[in-house]
Amino acid sequence: MLIYKDNKDAIQIHETKNGNDIEFYIHIFKEEPFVERMKVIREKFDENPALTDVFFYVYPNHEYRVIVRQDYYNDFVLELMRHQFLLSVEWTA
Repeated sequence: MLIYKDNKDAIQIHETKNGNDIEFYIHIFKEEPFVERMKVIREKFDENPALTDVFFYVYPNHEYRVIVRQDYYNDFVLELMRHQFLLSVEWTA
């Protein structure tokens, strides 16, 4: 399991379990550079041959709902870290 700390100066993230999937609600406060970085993350998963790995729903005011299949959870969280949406990620038992 991963525990992470989000970059509260730029974004707000809420995570909930939905059956076998995890739903992320992401609101970007700091438009630059995070809106563009979210597009890069979305493109990465859109190019993945697994069609049901991650679904992105884009709403006004830089709000996103992202549904992540359980087996892509770590990949998605680490991608958020890579693009500085998260300040830290920690493995727990």
